[in-house]
Amino acid sequence: MKIKKVNKIKLIIYPVIACMLVVLASSCKKNQQSGQMNPAVRVVPYTVGERSVAYYDAYPGSVEALNEVEIHSEVSGYITGIFFKEGSKVAKGQKLYEIDRRKYQAALDQAKANVNIAQSNLDKAQRDADRYTSLIQQNAVARQVYDNAMTSLEDAKSQVKAAESGLLNAQTDYNYSLITAPFSGTIGFSQVKPGTFVVPGQTLLTTVSTDDPIGVDFYVNEKLMNTFLSIKNQGFVKTDSTFRILLPDNTQYQYSGMLSVLDRAVDRQTGTLRIRLVYPNAEGRLRPGMNCKVEVLNTNSGNRVLVPFKAVIEQMGEYFVYQIENNNMVKQVRVQPDLNLGEFIAVSAGVKPGDEIVLDGIQKLHNGSAVATSGQTAGSSLLGSK
Repeated sequence: MKIKKVNKIKLIIYPVIACMLVVLASSCKKNQQSGQMNPAVRVVPYTVGERSVAYYDAYPGSVEALNEVEIHSEVSGYITGIFFKEGSKVAKGQKLYEIDRRKYQAALDQAKANVNIAQSNLDKAQRDADRYTSLIQQNAVARQVYDNAMTSLEDAKSQVKAAESGLLNAQTDYNYSLITAPFSGTIGFSQVKPGTFVVPGQTLLTTVSTDDPIGVDFYVNEKLMNTFLSIKNQGFVKTDSTFRILLPDNTQYQYSGMLSVLDRAVDRQTGTLRIRLVYPNAEGRLRPGMNCKVEVLNTNSGNRVLVPFKAVIEQMGEYFVYQIENNNMVKQVRVQPDLNLGEFIAVSAGVKPGDEIVLDGIQKLHNGSAVATSGQTAGSSLLGSK
């Protein structure tokens, strides 16, 4: 009885297994047929090109006057006159301030009188000395009298020198009571008003600075010193685009600058080198103390292979594009990006000029996908003419 039961079970299992194999084979066949029936993914191709690229390294900068001086008084007194308009242009030697000159005029007059008196005494002493010299030669006067005359002559000469020194000091103080511009430039706000008492060397009156041309200072790492030395040695032309600056409103300054000064030493604490550019500034758009961004043309600028940013896929820190092969299949190719240029990326490996890659439709692709291109190849329209 047990043997018969076992045979009956076998008879049931075998047909079930056979049926499952048939269903599985049929399913595989349908899947294969379905795969063969999948349409190619429609994509927009892009022809990789090589173009001349200029890109810049950015540094924070500040505008500095090439010549700037704070005006202080050399003499004390009350301000009696202010002769300029704040914020205006001034010329070298132009009158700026007047300090009460009456006491300095009186001191000057007194010094002139002292010189005249000393000179008169010297003339008298000279005549006496000449007379006693003649008499001593004739033994007609005592030696003591002659010696006294010579001493009086020397004293008179010393008094003239002292009086002339006093006159020079009085003349200098008188001149300092009228303050003039030390050079041509732009003058700032007056820090004093008429009637203000000023103290020599302490009271700040105003500041004058040159503004055309004007400097722009920035700092670079000491490793770049040779690069900037090479730039300086190359000289400058009016159309030079090596340096450009962005103003605080993010607009680009329209004039080209030239490298003027590399500082004499590297900052020991920061390891940076101060560099000064010089720009024309006839319109006064650059003002001392203004912050700006200095952009320096990178020495690696030139012909670079560019691919659109939207065609690049990032996976685990690596970058790929889908390259279209001759059989209209795509292959995932790893590229080496060098520089992000916004809409484009410059690459140094992976693709070359003339290769076709997928620009639009990469979301539906995988390695080995069949593609059908739609629309015009986008290479020339995106980059423009070479």
